[in-house]
Amino acid sequence: MPKFAANLSMMFNEHDFLDRFAAASKCGFRGVEFLFPYDFDASEIRAALDAHGLQQALFNAPPGDWQAGERGMSAIPGREQEFRDTFQQALEYAAIIEPGAIHVMAGNAAGKSAQATFVDNLTWAVEEAGDRLLVIEPINSRDMPSYFLSRSDQAMAIINTVGAPNLKLQFDLYHAQIMEGDLTRRMERLAPDIGHIQIAGVPERHEPDDGELNFTFLFKQIDALGYSGWVGCEYRPRGRTEDGLGWIQNMLQV
Repeated sequence: MPKFAANLSMMFNEHDFLDRFAAASKCGFRGVEFLFPYDFDASEIRAALDAHGLQQALFNAPPGDWQAGERGMSAIPGREQEFRDTFQQALEYAAIIEPGAIHVMAGNAAGKSAQATFVDNLTWAVEEAGDRLLVIEPINSRDMPSYFLSRSDQAMAIINTVGAPNLKLQFDLYHAQIMEGDLTRRMERLAPDIGHIQIAGVPERHEPDDGELNFTFLFKQIDALGYSGWVGCEYRPRGRTEDGLGWIQNMLQV
């Protein structure tokens, strides 16, 4: 069975953010991820991880004005300097929090100029990151209609163009099922380039035991592919987070 990381932006919202680390650990998680750390001092997050025996799986680089609907800026022409300045902030946080990967969000953009900007910014970012893993994620166009990156073949074309060993694919089975389907064969093809996996039930983005996907089967396929990274639980609990975690034990018993 894969190793699961609780997504603290979506899960354990019954608690204040810094208290979610303790709640996740108490429920048996050994890894966590979240969208952004920047509202807190990096040392506060590091202390919460250490206090509860947790590893940081992933967080996102700064997205621009999230409340105004911005979802990154690395593919937006004209905002290259802003992206590079804020990416340095992500690296400063990463030096302390030590995530397994940093997700670089493309932003709301389209067209050849956006792709060229994305490639240029990523080419710069992988050099700045050194040995640190960066990932890009296709996000379904139903949830984010204007987001630049929506399909795995599009993401792989960009990854191959950049051609850096520390740039990989963030493969979210929820987004991939909505946009592309054929998840087993798709994971087989993409396996060498997958740097992080995320899950949620489809179509409502609840627990993995809710919806159209057979995650018991899919988890076995992930194991069979030899993937040893974190699987981020990026779902919206149907109710209280702790009450919905039975899916883990149920799938372990199959």
